Amino acid sequence: MEATSVTDMSAPIDPTTTAAWARLADLEASFAPDLRAWFAADPTRATRYTKQLADLHVDLSKNLLTDELLAALVALAEETRVLDRYRAMLVGEHINTTEDRAVLHTALRRPAGAEPGLVVDGQDVDHDVQEVLARIDAFAERVRDGQWRGLTGKRVTHVVNIGIGGSDLGPVMVYEALQPYATAGIEARFVSNIDPTDLAQKTADLDPETTLFVVASKTFTTLETLTNARLARDWLWAGLAERGALGDADGARAEAVAHHFVAVSTALDKVAAFGIDPTNAFGFWDWVGGRYSVDSAIGLTLAIALGPDVFRELLSGFHAVDDHVATTPLEDNVPVLMGLLNIWYVNFLGAQTHAVLPYAQQLHRFPAYLQQLTMESNGKSVRWDGSPVATGTGEVFWGEPGTNGQHAFYQLIHQGTLLIPADFIAFVNPAYPLEDGGQDVHELFLANFLAQTKALAFGKTSAEVEAEGTTGALVPARTFAGNRPTTSIFAPALTPAALGQLVALYEHITFVQGVVWGINSFDQWGVELGKKLALEIAPALGGDEAALAGQDASTRELVAYYLAHRED
Repeated sequence: MEATSVTDMSAPIDPTTTAAWARLADLEASFAPDLRAWFAADPTRATRYTKQLADLHVDLSKNLLTDELLAALVALAEETRVLDRYRAMLVGEHINTTEDRAVLHTALRRPAGAEPGLVVDGQDVDHDVQEVLARIDAFAERVRDGQWRGLTGKRVTHVVNIGIGGSDLGPVMVYEALQPYATAGIEARFVSNIDPTDLAQKTADLDPETTLFVVASKTFTTLETLTNARLARDWLWAGLAERGALGDADGARAEAVAHHFVAVSTALDKVAAFGIDPTNAFGFWDWVGGRYSVDSAIGLTLAIALGPDVFRELLSGFHAVDDHVATTPLEDNVPVLMGLLNIWYVNFLGAQTHAVLPYAQQLHRFPAYLQQLTMESNGKSVRWDGSPVATGTGEVFWGEPGTNGQHAFYQLIHQGTLLIPADFIAFVNPAYPLEDGGQDVHELFLANFLAQTKALAFGKTSAEVEAEGTTGALVPARTFAGNRPTTSIFAPALTPAALGQLVALYEHITFVQGVVWGINSFDQWGVELGKKLALEIAPALGGDEAALAGQDASTRELVAYYLAHRED
């Protein structure tokens, strides 16, 4: 299918002018949530508000949700034309208005041979995506089976991904989540921070003869990534020289780079100038935003460490959710409903943050991944036509794996004065089943997962506290108000497909909120200013007085402090 206009989306719809928004405002004015009473009055509540999304069992029943409210939220999605804009995205309309680009991360996971085919701006997107995937598969297998070797002929045992933002957060999150699938004897590590500590620590115990670096930068100009890539190249040369493996012949250093570096980039001239053979560069396209790119060539490190089959299964999980959004009625459409609930909490009930609490240690980087996905996407104060937003937008996403979080910040969620909606994620079958004195430890773990959402929903009344023998001033301290909204997401196991479904779920939640708010969720201009200023300030830190003179008073004072205390 050639990209054609699905609908006129040149101007966003102001959600506050819709009948649905007015209805939601009326509901909020008299809203008195009582989850205890709602469950008592409706024995079918849990069943009716539980939805299936591929492998994900999603229980929305402990949200501050009624049938009347659900109808108003669905009407809001209809009146702001959420699904129209979703269809526009799928066919490649330029919904990234500020950069005049299509938004086609969903094309990265379309199955081979999908019909109708996808042609956008004259580009056969399906052909190009499948071609890159085939190259990724072939290269990953060469490394995994030992055909690709280092300069001295040794097999690769470690692959180090050098990237930042979406070129790091996605791959490291997926690798940590799917480590049980890393069975080929190749360990992945990830370097992102320009703080030299990051690279130094990640390479401290590595053998340069068996290390492969993947430099991930679409333009091959990202300051942090290229700085770390040069440092890694110096580390490689020094290490090989110490072992007498580098040689003195002309071109020895270039040969070493050719054996130990590959790139994920489309800037083939810059890749070649660095010393990487352009045939070992894997590209992606300007319609793939960084925070949506883990299922592109940015996943090369994952294909090497986990295997091409695992990477393909991850993609299938993504696509299952894409298809669900496209084909499921709004009232059962899980990402749409969760995005609408977030609108309800942010714009009507005053929530400013959202907790994501995976009861799976393997997902310990998932909240950090979601921080970029959600806050870089929806941290906007203008709409996609440049006009000011009509509502509050975005919320702070944060979290930590259970049960660690229970001993850190759950107190605030349970008994604080803030409304903090929370998503709890768990899996029936663990990657590492263990027992402690006959006790299935995973069952104990899951008991905490279930107990926390129960406590948050139903709380504990003062009468219940007193019935346990507590009296006086301790009663209020031990009382829990309840009515703290949660969503429970359960799946049989943390498989590659299930992980892909989880990531795509939050991609589309983010999309839904952006459409309702009328913002462009696919640019990130707020990231650019600080990067530009850093380049202007850097000479001042080196003692350039002219550069220092052009700074504000606070920056000058801070630079002076640095220069006074720097150890040369």
